Amino acid sequence: MANEEECRKALEQIAARLGEVDKTDFAEHVVERTISCRIPDLELAFETRIHDGGLDPFRRTDDAKSAQVRVTAKSDDLVALANDELKAAKAWASGRLKIEANIFDLLRLRKLL
Repeated sequence: MANEEECRKALEQIAARLGEVDKTDFAEHVVERTISCRIPDLELAFETRIHDGGLDPFRRTDDAKSAQVRVTAKSDDLVALANDELKAAKAWASGRLKIEANIFDLLRLRKLL
């Protein structure tokens, strides 16, 4: 099981990868939303805000359910996703990654991942 710092680093890696997307493409597919990432095996969650300028820094939250887009993954799976050892589509299809959002947000995120 990964620890909190490893999960925070994994989220920063994912944010950095999104930062590499062409700015025009990113702005075309992004609508401002709050995003939470719940890590149930560590009983913690992080939250950020995505907007046409990128992602704000992740911060701990006690209210992951209030975010407009909610992601849930175990700590080891989150680290594997960040390190490209696990693909998001495969993780989602196998139930290792859960994403709760409206259909339009899911389609937008899919284009960025």
